[in-house]
Amino acid sequence: MRRVHFIDLRIAFSVVVLLVGTVTMAAGAEVEPFVVSADADGVQRATITMDSYSYTPNHLVVQAGKPVELTLTSVTTLTPHNFLLNDPAAGFKLEQDVRAGKSVTVRFTPPQAGTFTFYCDKKLLFFASHREKGMEGRLEVR
Repeated sequence: MRRVHFIDLRIAFSVVVLLVGTVTMAAGAEVEPFVVSADADGVQRATITMDSYSYTPNHLVVQAGKPVELTLTSVTTLTPHNFLLNDPAAGFKLEQDVRAGKSVTVRFTPPQAGTFTFYCDKKLLFFASHREKGMEGRLEVR
């Protein structure tokens, strides 16, 4: 009976090692940027999913001078998030709250090329902000 128990522990240990290795490889993997194409009306449209401390996709590529429409969809059940893209020198001043389980659309026209960071600054009391937990992304304007 002990022998079966020992084999069960070896199997369990092997599964844990495999899972940890898989998660580590996924965390270090470079994510391909999502290139947003313009629809027939010339508007560049994309959906960003907001989950627990992440945006998906978290790297978007758009064209300068063309309107952008982002649908921000929260898939959380309790935690609210927001989308902040503030770079006054580049003409960006976007702040949009998104309640848990809801979607909101933001519209803007990027005036110039560059790479800009968007993030969620929500936080609970004395805990780290969502941005500090990794909830940020990049908007690359070409």
